[in-house]
Amino acid sequence: MAEPVLTYLSLGTNMGDKKNALQRAVFALQGTVGDIVRISPVYESAAWGFESDDFLNACVAVNTTLTPQELLENVLRIETEMGRKRFQEEGYEPRLIDIDILYYARETVVTEKLVIPHPELPFRKFVLRPLADIAPQFYHPILNKDTRNLIQECRDKGKLEKTTLRLFKSRQELLTHIGFIAIEGNIGAGKTTLAGKIAEDFNAKLVLERFADNPFLPKFYEDRSRYAFPLEMSFLADRYQQFSDDTSQYDLFKNFMVSDYDTYKSLIFAQVTLQAEEFRLYRKLFNLMYKEVKKPKIYVYLYQTNERLLENIAKRGREYEQNISAEYLSKIQQGYFDFFRSYPEQNSLVIDSTYLDFVADEADYQKVLQQIQEFATTQLF
Repeated sequence: MAEPVLTYLSLGTNMGDKKNALQRAVFALQGTVGDIVRISPVYESAAWGFESDDFLNACVAVNTTLTPQELLENVLRIETEMGRKRFQEEGYEPRLIDIDILYYARETVVTEKLVIPHPELPFRKFVLRPLADIAPQFYHPILNKDTRNLIQECRDKGKLEKTTLRLFKSRQELLTHIGFIAIEGNIGAGKTTLAGKIAEDFNAKLVLERFADNPFLPKFYEDRSRYAFPLEMSFLADRYQQFSDDTSQYDLFKNFMVSDYDTYKSLIFAQVTLQAEEFRLYRKLFNLMYKEVKKPKIYVYLYQTNERLLENIAKRGREYEQNISAEYLSKIQQGYFDFFRSYPEQNSLVIDSTYLDFVADEADYQKVLQQIQEFATTQLF
């Protein structure tokens, strides 16, 4: 097997969701080109050579075993899969993503379709500046000047500003930096299943709600008015204790935490099931407890129609759930949406999973992960 070669690539975009376009390109490079060892900060620059929206630019260093031609083919394929369409006219143009090969170790390559080092590199400060963040002392093999010297000599006076945006080399790294994700949803939405898959695939600590051992739950579905208050109080006590214990104890061998519930659900269900006076008392106790628990960085809510929820409930066959009505599910659903409106700082992401089967269909599972990834990229980094 060939020895890895350190290559430097430049990424740029000025169309659509620019931050996510850069992040998707980095993930694609990590998955097909080689191991990304360094990523520069993200810069915002004015369009160069034509009038258009501002660009976001970054550079990455990649260890690759691909030849220069294979590297070019992979880069072009990534651009195409991300939706870039190259125009036939000469000149500059807006682009969804642009990936250029700057250096391939200290080699020089000249073919009809590929020139390395990139011939425009010395003239583009929006490339040189992020390159200097990851390779300040890398020498141009022809000009024999390092990146810092090239910046000093560059006559490009276009706008260039460093942003606070951050890119990650893999989805694993992105989720690790999120730290804590809560997967929520109505009864039968599949939150436990999704949380379990994410935990297994990305080495996360899994925090699951305990409900099977609650002695009041079967009784509640038989006589709601009688058992609502003891049920909600027992759930609150158990959720608070478990959530506090599990989320305060980090596992050194896990990358992050994912749970299939958030303690706020206690208030949502209590508001539906309790009488007004009971709920006022309950809320006082809840507010005291909720201040102390760890809040997720992202709150994912799996939305499904009542019809689909009832189908799921019937399939999993828990006897005490079989009399749940669509009306009750609607009230619970409304409680969640009221919560989202009341707590915008909660970073809530609603995913319509009515027609997604993220258990049997890998493509559907990837769609869910993609939405979480894009939301985190936009909201947190």
